[in-house]
Amino acid sequence: MAYAGAIHQALPDAHGLRLGDGRVVNERDVVWLPPFVAATVIALGLNYRDHVKELAPELTVTSRDEPLVFFKGPNSLVGHRGTTPRPDGVAFMHYECELAVVIGARARKVSRANALEHVRGYTVCNDYAVRDYLENWYRPNFRAKGRDRCTVLGPWLVDAADVPDPQALALRTRVNGVVTQEGHTEDMINDVATLIEYLTSFMTLDCGDVILTGTPDGVVNVNEGDVVECEIDGVGTLINTIVNDKDYGQA
Repeated sequence: MAYAGAIHQALPDAHGLRLGDGRVVNERDVVWLPPFVAATVIALGLNYRDHVKELAPELTVTSRDEPLVFFKGPNSLVGHRGTTPRPDGVAFMHYECELAVVIGARARKVSRANALEHVRGYTVCNDYAVRDYLENWYRPNFRAKGRDRCTVLGPWLVDAADVPDPQALALRTRVNGVVTQEGHTEDMINDVATLIEYLTSFMTLDCGDVILTGTPDGVVNVNEGDVVECEIDGVGTLINTIVNDKDYGQA
């Protein structure tokens, strides 16, 4: 996080945030950054059965199908308590609460059985989508999913040792305090270990690479001024506010 003109590492404290130099500060006095330096950002589409039914009931996706994978650029990232612009004139922009998997050791052609040994830790992701800009329901394009500040990460990077089973986590989203999305990572079509095995079968994953593992059903439209909280048990609660695109000169 950024505080007093410098970048700091921090830990939670009973009175706020404890910086690496020992100072304790109010969490609202800092600028939260993504909790790790991201390298390649790999995102998954349609990785929860109920979300597939929600968006495209005529489509059947199983673990026998290759995962739907796409990439994001560094300017798409923003930290906890940051803002995400909603483009002017769009009809449907929604959040996506996701478990984010951060790689900690180089992985190439790893087996599913050994895949989790390459995970450094986990954080929460809110990966916004602008449905107006999709070419179709099945192939997210850059304009829909790669926009500046559309991928929120944080607040903490939780060590992999503190998350013994990434498929045993409940997640939920609240919009202005109202629960709008609930799900569980056990319902992923391709679990974390399978995704790592699949990706490393044809590419090398390095330290700092992050895999965004998809979202369950329950996505709803969000508007300027909405406060969106994405929560994953044992990982954290990520808060983000929607603002007008014109605030960023991007109308």
